[in-house]
Amino acid sequence: MSLKWRIALGYSLLLIVAMSLMSGIIVWRFQQILYDQAEASVNATMRAVVAFAQQAATPFSMEDSSPGTLQFLFNSSNLATWSSSNSFVQVDSIDGYPLAKTTNLGALAIPPNPALSAAHDVAFRTETIGGRPFLIEDRFLHEGSSAAIVHVAEPLDTLQRTFARAEEAIAVVLGAAAVAVVGFSIVLAGSATTPINELSREMREVSSDRLAAPDHALRGPHRRDEIGRLAESFEDLLSRLGEAFARERQFISDASHELKTPLTSINANAQMLLRWGDQDPQIRRESLETIARESADLAGMVNGMLTLAKADRGDEIPKEPLSLAQIASEVTQNAAPRAAEKGLELDFTHDGTPIVIGDQHLLRQMIGNLVDNAIKFSERGTIAVRVGQEGTRAWIEVADRGPGIAPAEVGHIFDRFYRADKARSREVPGTGLGLAIVRSIARVHEGQASASNAPGGGAVFRVVLPRVNTQFTPLS
Repeated sequence: MSLKWRIALGYSLLLIVAMSLMSGIIVWRFQQILYDQAEASVNATMRAVVAFAQQAATPFSMEDSSPGTLQFLFNSSNLATWSSSNSFVQVDSIDGYPLAKTTNLGALAIPPNPALSAAHDVAFRTETIGGRPFLIEDRFLHEGSSAAIVHVAEPLDTLQRTFARAEEAIAVVLGAAAVAVVGFSIVLAGSATTPINELSREMREVSSDRLAAPDHALRGPHRRDEIGRLAESFEDLLSRLGEAFARERQFISDASHELKTPLTSINANAQMLLRWGDQDPQIRRESLETIARESADLAGMVNGMLTLAKADRGDEIPKEPLSLAQIASEVTQNAAPRAAEKGLELDFTHDGTPIVIGDQHLLRQMIGNLVDNAIKFSERGTIAVRVGQEGTRAWIEVADRGPGIAPAEVGHIFDRFYRADKARSREVPGTGLGLAIVRSIARVHEGQASASNAPGGGAVFRVVLPRVNTQFTPLS
């Protein structure tokens, strides 16, 4: 059963059961009211008979009764006052023999009540007499040595017909209401599920070639409900998927481009070795050097891709408390000889020794990539490596003395295989993955990487990571 029909059925059953219970309570209460009215009418007639028998308005009392009053009730003609189409009176002896009755009873007689006695002198009951239902009040009267039982009856057929008409009317109303509820439930369920079905259809139209949401998507100012929010979430998901696929396609395209050049060079030099390697030692040496250099570049590129893949699976990386200043100091010391080869100096400073939770190898590679990048693009001067902390965050900055970053390039500087200076892309060594690896490692450590231009020239790369509030031995 579809969601639409489950909603309609459940809503209909709930309302029908509620209406049925309410109708049952109304009918039951209506019957009680009519029965109470009939009982009050019978009791009023009984009080009139008893008052007449006592010749007083006070209730019947065995100690204060006038002699001969009970015998007065033994005459049927004296009961004519209470004879009507809705009132029947009969007086019996204490052994249940009819002594007098109203003429409207005719040949019928009100049966005795075995439960009535001097101790239990008043009772109400229902009996069928001559095929008609009656409400009967029985009362035991006692005067001196005389005693009698008075029965006052009122037919219930009119009351029962009223009950039946009321039940029929309520049944008709309940049936009409049930039909209306079912129809309303179907319409309501349809209005709730139709947008979902439309959204499902739109989702089926989406493919890897077309990740954009259809033009008739279910969001906009006219839908501010849960369906609208679901549609917005769906479109946001498609947008993120589209961006992810676009980045993946761009990555594949860039990787293919970056791999093509060294592979082409390796293939060309391998062919030169096959043709002239045995004849010309210089050609053999140059070809082998080129193959070795390009192979090293390929190995570095593959290692960079593996590092990016590892960083993307951050949940699989074991982490521990580490001193960010300690790691940065060691990386700076190791990179000092490479900087000296270009006539550069590395200046390391730190403000405190912030502790971060992370993987030592990845953090070392992140800082090493920042330092290597600064060495590549700096021609002179001092490269500053600084570590500090602010509140719950730790940070590391690497400021180079290079040409800086063009404003249009800032948003792409951490993209994979992106090179800001396209003219020097082959002159500057590297795989084009160094800064992308920095950003991925920062993200997997719940941090952020950013780049900006220094006021005095050059670029400043900054990584901010969460800091652990733990004391650590300061660096010497």
